Amino acid sequence: MKKISLLVAISLSIVSCKETQKKDANIAIVNSSTITQSKNNIGIDTATVKKHLYTLAHDDMQGRKPGTKGIEKAAKYIESEFKKIGLKPFKDLTAYRQNFEHKNIKMFNVLGVLEGKSKKDEFVIVSAHYDHLGVKESGEGDLIYNGANDDASGVVGILALAEYFAKKDNNERSILFVAFTAEEMGLIGSKYFGKNIDANKFIAGINLELIGKEPKTGPKTAWLTGFDRSNFGKIIQKNLKGTGYRLFPDPYPKFNLFFRSDNASLARLGVPSHTFSTTPIDIDKDYHKTSDEAETLDVGILTETIKAVAVGTTTIINGTDTPSRVVIE
Repeated sequence: MKKISLLVAISLSIVSCKETQKKDANIAIVNSSTITQSKNNIGIDTATVKKHLYTLAHDDMQGRKPGTKGIEKAAKYIESEFKKIGLKPFKDLTAYRQNFEHKNIKMFNVLGVLEGKSKKDEFVIVSAHYDHLGVKESGEGDLIYNGANDDASGVVGILALAEYFAKKDNNERSILFVAFTAEEMGLIGSKYFGKNIDANKFIAGINLELIGKEPKTGPKTAWLTGFDRSNFGKIIQKNLKGTGYRLFPDPYPKFNLFFRSDNASLARLGVPSHTFSTTPIDIDKDYHKTSDEAETLDVGILTETIKAVAVGTTTIINGTDTPSRVVIE
């Protein structure tokens, strides 16, 4: 009888242990699901993204060439959005514009700061260039270089991310949102900006360029220029785990893209500044053509990419991760 009782007790113990393991496993599954849902539940909506895109790439902007009425309209739109969001002017500026002159053309970067909490003297820059090629001087048909993908898409990104982080209101580091001018003329705006900062205070640079088309790496992916020049990309990859979105190194090394966008102006100062992109640049038929219109972009891909950048940069924004500096020989 004692043997039977002992066997029963052991059996009950085994059953109880298995039930506990099942419960623990179920809790783990729920927790994992909750984390994934939290990462994917980013408050950046397609309607707002589309509104910004179609406004900045509209014919009224006349191709946003520096020195024209079109780029003035674009700058005013960006300034109005910065004001709605509640961004502050940068450093000693009294407004959002950083004015300067280049080859007798009056130019201006548009900058807005979301001040950090515990590390407000450490800056993460989120940038894109808002200029493009303007209007053809002669010809027939469509003469406007609307620059929807290049780089209204990136400016849409900085506006959406500014609103997102402002609403979250938990950034430990300060975030500087910048729309650079005259990138198409040789990174003029970002070079000017770089001459007027203490680069040691800039922790990372998040540059957005050509983010409105599906890349050769497939759906829910983007690629990053200069991936091996710092551990910035690996930090992003770590933060994107569980989201279903992936980041790859730049698949076009022969194009030397790391040095062809505004990130380069900061990278040359040692800042781990890299460009996110999605466009298959080797086969893109709209690049620097008048056909680069808002209708050629996938607003869903654009929105997904902006959300991925928001999640991927979280630990840099909140001060947990600090990317290694870039060394350019």
